[in-house]
Amino acid sequence: MSDREMVELGVELLSKLEHEELSVAEAVDRIETVTTHPGRTRQILEAAEARGIIEREGSRVRPTTSGYVEFERDVFTKEGEFSCERCGCGLSTGYFIDLDNGEIGPFGSSCIRKVTGRE
Repeated sequence: MSDREMVELGVELLSKLEHEELSVAEAVDRIETVTTHPGRTRQILEAAEARGIIEREGSRVRPTTSGYVEFERDVFTKEGEFSCERCGCGLSTGYFIDLDNGEIGPFGSSCIRKVTGRE
């Protein structure tokens, strides 16, 4: 995946935040499902802010969009041998988020809730 594709995927993921406010660290935790590269993470945050997807104030991030990940529509499972993208645990069932710019995953059952803001 190219840098541009990762940025687009990360920005789209930030557009799906359900919380009224997050710390920058919590937003970065979500972005790390797309990339752990510090420069790309910064690019994602800057692009999301420039496009009006988020507002940053100090160490806080406020989403300006009202999108969210709908489990029945946007999350699907695959059976196989996977490692969770968030915690690294071995999985036999992987949960994936289907976004317009690509899919993110696999995640375990508890990590998918954390990534989507359900926990």
